[in-house]
Order: sequence, then structure tokens, then C-alpha cells
Amino acid sequence: MNTQPFNPESMEAALKHLLDPNVEFDIPLLDKVVSTAYDPMNPQRSEANKVLMALQENPDLWTKADGILERATNHQTRFFGLQILDDAIRTRWKILPTEQREGIKSYVVGKVISMSSSEEQMSGEKVFIAKLNLTLVQILKQEWPHNWPTFIPDLVGSSKTSEILCENNMQILKLLSEEVFDFSRGQMVTDKVKKMKESLNGEFSSIYQLCEFILGHSQRPSLLKVTLQTLQRFLTWIPLGFIFQTNLIEALLNKFFPEQMFRNATLECLTEIGSLTDLEPQYDPLFRKLFEQFLVKLQEIFPPETNLAPAFENGSEDDCFFIQRLALFLSGFFKAHLKSMEVPESQQSLLNGLTYMVRVSEVPDTEIFRICLEAWHMLAHDLYKAEHQFSGGSGGGGSGVLNLGGNMNGNGNGNATGSRKFMYGPVLSGARQVMIANMAKPEEVLIVEDENGDIVRETTKD
Repeated sequence: MNTQPFNPESMEAALKHLLDPNVEFDIPLLDKVVSTAYDPMNPQRSEANKVLMALQENPDLWTKADGILERATNHQTRFFGLQILDDAIRTRWKILPTEQREGIKSYVVGKVISMSSSEEQMSGEKVFIAKLNLTLVQILKQEWPHNWPTFIPDLVGSSKTSEILCENNMQILKLLSEEVFDFSRGQMVTDKVKKMKESLNGEFSSIYQLCEFILGHSQRPSLLKVTLQTLQRFLTWIPLGFIFQTNLIEALLNKFFPEQMFRNATLECLTEIGSLTDLEPQYDPLFRKLFEQFLVKLQEIFPPETNLAPAFENGSEDDCFFIQRLALFLSGFFKAHLKSMEVPESQQSLLNGLTYMVRVSEVPDTEIFRICLEAWHMLAHDLYKAEHQFSGGSGGGGSGVLNLGGNMNGNGNGNATGSRKFMYGPVLSGARQVMIANMAKPEEVLIVEDENGDIVRETTKD
């Protein structure tokens, strides 16, 4: 074939040739069509895109996917072949003969293993491997657990043979957890989702043991980071025993949170744990201990009186992400466990944590301010509600939540409410200043005399 740009006639001929069942599928020709379609300067780009759309509508093109993936020289052609395979798995899987399904499954698994067993390929083909992982998860959504009950044991077993392979396996587990617990609504029937959740729960012990082994023994930073990210996806649904009856929290706080390269991923894990709600009262002391240990480690990074605005405005992307994640952790923890932190032995930790949230609230970022605002609203509403209840709902009996002097009346409720207001007074004063600083500036109105001698209002805007 010549290397000149296609004219419309040659594009039509290319499509006819590529769809001809009597000739071998011409992958170099497909490479050329894809190159034209992705070249914004090529005058035949539109026609080439029409050829690709026509090929995608061919119900038998998926049978050429393995050849495209193995022999195509253009990266975009390989992605096109993988998309063809994805479409077949999503739309035709149930009607394919068993041997064809097994063939697709074996090919994808083998391709994933071969590409994720080499350091060079893992780094050079990162985007393509990520797409290949998604294809494998599409097969899992169709086949696991009923037709593929050994998937989790096989994956855990293969992870112990190579750290490079293990790193990609962690990515697959993360994607599987997201598909089953986060994105399954509207994509799979309820009974299927239920069975997948039960299977993942039932086999999580071996997955956790793998994560624990990696976090305890691996020296590979990228593997440790992806394991922390995968663990974060699990923490929303795993049994509480894996959180509070293991050394997980200790490892997160003492080993990974102090290390800058792992700090953000670790904080995401701690945010998931700290935001857990609707638990039995027996867990309250464990959450108090978690928060107190977290503050100790946080104070080693920066004290509570630190002005975070310069760090956010001038810091790295990781610094900004850390401050945002810190806002999520503090806000989520206080919304879930504020009352349990009000016991005398934890009050100082509570106030220190709220002081940190005042500092985070001062950061000039709308999204961070909104995150913190939810927690401040919850606290103010709770104090106002308690004040309103003990005052009997009358306007004159209560002092109002903004009167932070701790006025108390003679009954026990008044003393309790007043003491809470008094305890929270300093941090609420700081929060009030942040709220005022973030208020929208009102329009400036001038009273002027117009050309007719009438006095009118004139509004100016910044």
C-alpha cells in the first residue's frame, strides 16, 4: 500500500477490504485508517472515522481483536481492538458459545499477566495495561463467582510470585471493589451484585492477608502506594474486625502517615475509617484512641496554630491535596463521632482537632471551605438545638448560641448546655471569624441626584 493520504475512494475500498470475510484481516491497513482518523491535519480524517464506526458495527469483528492487539503497530489501533473486545463482552457475552468465552477469558488473563510481569512494560504501557485491567473486570462481572470461583485464590497466589505482577493485581482488586460496591447500580441486576458482594466478603480474609504482608514487608514504593489505595476502597465495606482487631491502624499511623510519599494515600484510608457511622457504642473508645494518635502524628508535621494558607497557595500539588484530605478527615470524623469525643479524657484532643479545622477552614479554597462548613454547621446546629430545648422554646429563656460566655440557669440541662458552649467557645470564635471573612460582599448602594433632580439609588459592583 502507498503512504499517501487516502482519498474517499480508497477509504471506501479500505472498508470493503477490511470487511471482506474471504481475505485475511489486513491489520497494517487498519493501522493506516486509525492513523488517519487520529491525525487532525489529515483531510481524510472524517472518512477514516466513518470507516472505524462501520467496523465497530460489525458483530464479528471481535474475533479479530487478538490479532489487532498482537500485531498492530499503532497504539491507537491497539486501543481500538481492545474497545471492540470490550463491546463484545458487554453486549454479546451471554450468547457466545462456551469455548469462545473461555478463549476470550484465557487470552485476556494471559495478556494481563504477560504485560504486568515486566518492569519495562509496566512503565511503558501503563495506560494500555489499565485499559486491559478494565476489560478483565468486565469479564469478571459476567463470570465471577459462579463460573470462575478460583479467581481470588488464583490472583492472590500469583501476587506472591512477583512484586511487579502483585502491583497490577492490586489495581485489579481496586477496580473490582469499585465496580461491585460503587458503580454496580444500574449496571448489574441486584441478585448478581448481591452474590458478588457475598463472594468478595467471603474471600476477603485472603485479600487482607496479602495486603498485610505487602504493607509489612515490601520495599517497593509504587506497590505500597497502590496497596494503600486499594485498601481505601475496601474500608467502606469490610468487616470491622479487620480494622480494629488487627494492627492496621497502627501501621497506617506509625509507619505510613509520617512518610510524605505515602501520607495522602494513608490519610484517605484514615478518612474512610474515621467517617464510619452507626456503630455500636463499644467502638467509641477505639475511635477516640484513633483520633488522639492521629493528632500526635499530625502535630509532628505542623502544630495547630500554623497558618495553612501560604502552604496551600505556594505548595506542591501533593501539599494542596493533603490539606483537602485533612479537611475531609476532620469534617467526616467530627460529623460521625463528635459526641463520643466530649468525654472529659478526650476533650482536649477534641478542641485541638477543632483548632486544626479552623486553620484548614481559613485556606482560600471554596471546596475546602464547603467541606469544613458542613461540620461547623452540624456543631452549631447541635448547640442551638440543645439551647432551644432547655429554654423551653421561648425567645427570652436562652442566651443564643453565639453568646459564648457559658450562661447557665439552675437546672441540670442548662448547666450541661452552658458548659458545652463554654468548652467550644474559643474554636467557635475562630470559626465565626472564618465565616465572616468568607461572606459574600454586599452590593454597594449610593444615593444620588439624577439629571432630573430626582433622588435615586445607584448600585455599583466590583
